[in-house]
Amino acid sequence: MATLHLMVGLPCSGKSTLAKKIEREQFALRLTVDEWHIHLFGQDAEELEHDARHSLIELMLWNIASRALELGMNVILDFGFWAREEREDYRSRAKALGASSEVHFLDVPTDELMRRLTARNAQASPFYFSIPEAMMTPWIAFFQKPTPDELERRD
Repeated sequence: MATLHLMVGLPCSGKSTLAKKIEREQFALRLTVDEWHIHLFGQDAEELEHDARHSLIELMLWNIASRALELGMNVILDFGFWAREEREDYRSRAKALGASSEVHFLDVPTDELMRRLTARNAQASPFYFSIPEAMMTPWIAFFQKPTPDELERRD
């Protein structure tokens, strides 16, 4: 049975690093939205079009992911999944395709997230967004940590 892996956490929590590890260990297709976004549109985190572009890329990556799951491949969606409702939606989609799902949550304290953000912003990357610290604070407040029941694998 194919598995959909959802990478859950805020920027700088280590989602992409863990996704790459799972990709190797479980022979999974890794779809990291930020890598695609930056490749297509550059460092546009502060532009008005950013969110619409991001949503479009997520939709396109889900189309790839759903086909891979139908074919029996493991898939990793490295999107962040900040809200429980979004996580539940994707888990329902996986179930409808006959796939199991797992949530991988990286719970990093705020001070460590901010330290990592400062380090990330100090060097340009073709894979990660430079994010102003002022943008991160409201995101931390908005983020919904998964409950223990969400962390259980669903077949």
